[in-house]
Amino acid sequence: MANSNRTTTLKGNPFRLDGPELKPGDNAPDFEAVDASLQKVNLEKTGRGVRIFSVVPSLDTPVCDAQTKRFEEEAGKLPDVRIFTVSMDLPFAQKRWCGNYGISKVEMISDHRDASFGHHYGTLIPDLRIESRAIFVLDSDNKLRHVEYVPEVGSHPNYEAALNAAKAALEISVAKA
Repeated sequence: MANSNRTTTLKGNPFRLDGPELKPGDNAPDFEAVDASLQKVNLEKTGRGVRIFSVVPSLDTPVCDAQTKRFEEEAGKLPDVRIFTVSMDLPFAQKRWCGNYGISKVEMISDHRDASFGHHYGTLIPDLRIESRAIFVLDSDNKLRHVEYVPEVGSHPNYEAALNAAKAALEISVAKA
């Protein structure tokens, strides 16, 4: 993937982002990563329904911890939406973290092997080899319905905007059925 001039900040310091800047209406790119059981995960394996990809730098940091717990709480209210947390954390660390906090509805995706998700979704901070904070909402046709690249890695995303986009995508998918 070509390098870009896009940046994010971490504690006010700018860092280059690798990959494209996706927008609502774009087709969701494919990727290859692994789940907590070290099984390959790609776009197809995430299903065909409405999905939220919550991208975080590391589960072992306060905002990432809070973001994932918030989506775990929301997952109970949105049973027809699959929610994934994507990070560079090793699958073993993701599994440990989920066990420590009782996370069972949000599914983990580890991008540690090839940074494929980060390259294809434009969230990779290559100088740190971590993901920047972002949210992607996909509909059942793999179209992006909501995209948020959080400008400062240490800031929270707009949870309500992402959740509203997921609810709207659900309504459209129900109307089509």
